[in-house]
Amino acid sequence: MNLTLKVWRQSGPNATGRIETYEAKEIPSEASFLEMLDIVNTGIIKEGGDPIHFDHDCREGICGSCSLAINGVPHSKESGITTCQVHMRKFREGETIWIEPFRARAFPVIKDLMVDRSAFDRIIAAGGYIDVRTGSAPEANSIPIGKEDADEAFDAATCIGCGACVAACKNASAMLFVGAKAAHLNILPQGHPEKDKRVLALVRQMDAEGFGNCTNHYECEAVCPKEISADVISKLNRDYAAAIVREAVAE
Repeated sequence: MNLTLKVWRQSGPNATGRIETYEAKEIPSEASFLEMLDIVNTGIIKEGGDPIHFDHDCREGICGSCSLAINGVPHSKESGITTCQVHMRKFREGETIWIEPFRARAFPVIKDLMVDRSAFDRIIAAGGYIDVRTGSAPEANSIPIGKEDADEAFDAATCIGCGACVAACKNASAMLFVGAKAAHLNILPQGHPEKDKRVLALVRQMDAEGFGNCTNHYECEAVCPKEISADVISKLNRDYAAAIVREAVAE
């Protein structure tokens, strides 16, 4: 396959970015999207140029590092997969492909297609875990949990924190991410004791990081590689409202 790439190049966080054009020649149709970029980078390096910088790690759709916007859509138009799971057979011979970083004020560009998503780490550190002393791992069946609750919690826990939801949202909202991180703990009995503390901390840190608000366009749900339902946002809003009331009463 022979393709034309329009790639965002930016030498640093404070540099002016630009779109540059590259020819991707003789790309195997069975190659993954990241393998295609590797082939292009090999050619750039041979010519003495600076390779295209992009994030990746597992290349198995698990870690969420491969956060690229392909033709304007985070992770590409294919649903339920990450960029590293996109294969070149999905593109047409001679097609022009636009490749850009995830766009959000809270995700500043590091270089080229790499963005700083440490805002997500700070949100998790603020409250996305259980911090009570629990000792050694308990017997799995010691606390009965209904299948519906277990399934709902597991679905929320599949979030890999890639940031596609933020990049797709016109408000750069992180509500799907935060909702998923709150839900997978709040639904289970082990997470109930710190439920209010957790949801308040998560939402307040999200606001402090500069993410926007949700206006129910559901673009986040549409591009999520793990197909997490926007229902977690509704649950987050309910849990937050209840926590605010209880906090006010306590004060």
